[in-house]
Parts: sequence; structure tokens; C-alpha cells
Amino acid sequence: MQSLMESSLPSNAGKHATVYFSSEDVRESHTTGKGMAPSQNMSQRHEGVTLDCYLASSFKPSRMNHMTRRKISVAGCSVAITLMLAACGSDAKKEDVAPEAPPKNVIFFLGDGMGLTTMTAARIYSVGEEGALTMDTLPETAFVKTFSNDAQVTDSAPSMAAYMTGVKMNNEVISMSANTVAIDPGTDANGNKLVNKCGTGNGTPATTLLELAKAKGFAAGVVSTARVTHATPATTYAHICHRDLENDIAAALVPGGTGYNSALGTTGLDVVLGGGAQFFKPFKDGGKRSDGRDLLAELKAKSYTVANTGADFKAVDAAKTDRLFGVFTSSHMSYDLDRDAAKEPSLAEMTTKAMDVLAKNKKGYFLMVEGGRIDHALHETTAKKALQDTVAFDNAIKAAIEKAKLTDPTLANTLIVVTADHDHTLVLNGYAKRTGKTAAGNPGVLGVVKNYVTGAVEKDLDGAPYSIIGFGNGENRTQSSRAAMASLDETVTSANTYHQEAVIRTTAGNETHGGTDVFLGAIGKGSETFLGTIDNTKVFGLVKTAGGL
Repeated sequence: MQSLMESSLPSNAGKHATVYFSSEDVRESHTTGKGMAPSQNMSQRHEGVTLDCYLASSFKPSRMNHMTRRKISVAGCSVAITLMLAACGSDAKKEDVAPEAPPKNVIFFLGDGMGLTTMTAARIYSVGEEGALTMDTLPETAFVKTFSNDAQVTDSAPSMAAYMTGVKMNNEVISMSANTVAIDPGTDANGNKLVNKCGTGNGTPATTLLELAKAKGFAAGVVSTARVTHATPATTYAHICHRDLENDIAAALVPGGTGYNSALGTTGLDVVLGGGAQFFKPFKDGGKRSDGRDLLAELKAKSYTVANTGADFKAVDAAKTDRLFGVFTSSHMSYDLDRDAAKEPSLAEMTTKAMDVLAKNKKGYFLMVEGGRIDHALHETTAKKALQDTVAFDNAIKAAIEKAKLTDPTLANTLIVVTADHDHTLVLNGYAKRTGKTAAGNPGVLGVVKNYVTGAVEKDLDGAPYSIIGFGNGENRTQSSRAAMASLDETVTSANTYHQEAVIRTTAGNETHGGTDVFLGAIGKGSETFLGTIDNTKVFGLVKTAGGL
């Protein structure tokens, strides 16, 4: 027998274990002499008695009686002994090192105002009727009810807050209890309606998914093409009775400052990217803060890397950045059709940069990404802008999935949810001939309705053509017979700034939301739980469970 050794091991209980091991590959039983697996116990005497585990590979019982046993110190063969005890099934004490748990990541995409008809029109605009956007390919889907606590048609504040908190609240309210009353802000000394009049006893904060993530030690971030203090992003990290109190909402982001939301932990959010610098600057510096605070300077003092320009953003090295704050425009970021790539990063670029920074946290992260300007273009009834921003939003989803799969190929530990907070009154008119995607020389879904059999331009009872896309209400409604619009053609309806016609006339930019259910798609960890028709408040619990929050 080769290399047979014996070791006497002390234990915390004062037990004695004798272990024999050999370098040979096969061993025989004491009693039968038949071969036994190297890890099989030949005899074990527990509870303070000697434990013999012979891992000799080939021997007879008689040989054991004549073996020369050499004592070795525990320190000299600690690794071997540990392995042998595990192999023998010994009950001797040893330190178990648990494998590091993989990070759990949640990315929540919110297309503001992205109703089903907007999704459909964007698909046709981008890839044609038979094509598919990334969001169309998500394997798990559901429909979501969006009504608020006090309205059949919600605004963005309570609808997004329902996702983030599980609480059904009143219109205009940001992540507060259901009994909170929205009270319009008062006017400050500079003429801005930013004075908080919520009062005392007007509801209580409702805990958000992002706050739960921070409490668990996860990283957390917010990305939006709107102002980062606008309703949708605000619901993730702020609590206030009215969405228009954006100075107060901004202050909630500055660790240690007056108005800071302490539920975000001592260091605050890890990433904030979007527009809205005006609410972080004092009035004297071109901002809207009447309290004189320069929140950007305060954030720098709290060790944030602050990016104000596209160049600043590109210069950020995520590997060397622990906290990133970027506001690239005074108000909302530009529509994607109008965006100067040198000055403003795309939503996809902001999303992947945020993921890079957040991924440094080995526990995981929660990231909210909003395509905020889809909603604004729909309020304007400028369909082309809305559809292009929807495509930009979809590009961000694609980029996020691809990046997530680099470290989590099957998304076993990553949940990605895509949905909308509400829809709008956009409709697809007539029995239009298929158009294919919008391209040079082909307006596509932005064109006028053409007969699907003959291809001839369809006309209304006044003898005028009409566009495929229209709105239930909006600023462009003919005040008399449409006969005066007999010359309407696709060069007009497909322009970047064309306002599609509406049935009900409103003031400029004030087309309303719609009350129809919205789409939800999901992929990755826990995505199979999203199914059927669900209330928006139920999404909170599904995300919380799947993300381990």
C-alpha cells in the first residue's frame, strides 16, 4: 500500500477522529475483500469514538495489521484532511464556504403614454406590418388596467406609482397613501408655481420598489428622456402630494440635504440620468430654485460624478464611477428626431451606461428606464415624433437585454419588464392598404388612407383625403367642412411637425390620455408570473417577489 497516513484531529467537542488515506485508486472491504468506491466508509464510530475511514486503494485486511502508520500534523495536511472528511461523510467540524450568490437585477422599462395603438403604429413605422420590435418578442405578456383611485383615465403620477408601490392613489399624487389629496402648488417670488401647499397630515409615504432595493443593499438608478423630476421618475424615489412640486422632488435626491428622502440610504441613488437641470439650479443661475441652493454642487460634494453635456457623459468611465448624476438639458431632453447626438446621449446609451455603473454592486440592482417623450409628442399630436421616440425606447430595451445576457446568458437572475403607464387617444383610421415601413419615398403609416384593393386615395364625405393616424382629441380639428382639405397629401401628413387631425378640439399640446388597458411584456427571472389581465397595483408585488425585494 502506498502513502498510507494517519492523522489525529481535535474537534470543538473534544472528539478524536482517525483518518487513513492512500494514493491508490481501488480499495477492498475489510470483510469481503471486494473493491469499494474510494469515498465509501468502511467503518464509522461517532459520538466521541474513533472514526476510521480507509481510502486505501488496494489492500487485504491482513495488510492493514502490518502497515506502518505515520502521524502527521493537522497543520501539515489540513487541505487533505478537509477533503477526506468531506469524502467520508464525517461529522467532524469544518468551515463551509458558501458560493457567492449571483446578483439579482431588475430593469423596469416604462414607455410613457405608449398605448397599444402607439405600439402598433411604431412597429409599422419601423419594420412594417410583418416585422417585430424587441418588445414584441418578449415571451411573457399581460394586459394592465390603469385607472387611478379617483379617475377612469389616469395621469402618469398615480399610474407609475401603482407599479412602484402597489397603492392605488389619486391623480397628480407621487407615491403616497390612497387618502392623499393633490393640492396645487402656490406661486413663488419668481412667479413659478412651485410652492408646496400639501400641508400636514395629508397622507403618508408609500414605500417604492427602488427604496426596497436600497434597503436590501442593492444599487438603484433612474434613467429618463424627460426631466428626472417629472412624474414617472419621481414616483420611484420621492413622496409628495402633487407632481408639479419639482423643486421639492429634486431635493429628495441630495443625500443629507434638506428634503432628502432618507429611505434612499446614506449615499442616495447610484445613477440618475435625464433632463431637468433647472430644478437643481438657483434662479440666479438660470434655474427655478427660489431657495438659492445649487443641488448640482451639493451632489458633487457627495462624491457624485456629474455630467452636464454629451461630452461629459462619454468621458464617464463606469469602472471608476460609483455614483453618476447627469442632467443634459434644462427641461426635457430632445425628441429623438431632433436630438443632437454630440450634446445628448440616446436612451439606449444612458441605459447601458447605467447598467455598467450599477453592476458593480455584487448584490444586484434596480433600474427604472423611461421613454418619457413618447407621451409629450402624443399630447402634441405629432405622431412622427411619438413613433420615433417609441423606436428609440425599443432600442434601449434591445441594448439592455443584450448587455444583461453578457453576464447572465439565460437571464436566470435578471428580470426585465416593459410596459406603459397609460395610453392616449391615437387611432389608426380606415381600411388602409398595407404600407410597409416608413422610409425615404414611403411615408408608411404616416401617410393617407389608400384603398387596400385599388390603391386609390380614400376620401371622406366632404371629398377630402384623411391620414391613417388620427386622434380622439387634439389641437388640429377643422372648424368647417373638410372640403377645403382636398389637397391634403402624404408630404404634409408625414412631416416631422405635422399635427394629425382630431375629433375633439383642445388647446395646443393638450391632447388627453386614454383609459384603455396597456401592454406588459417580460423576460427573465420570474417573468412567467406576468399573465392575463391584471391591475397596475399587482405589478408591484410580482416585481418585488421576482427581484427578491
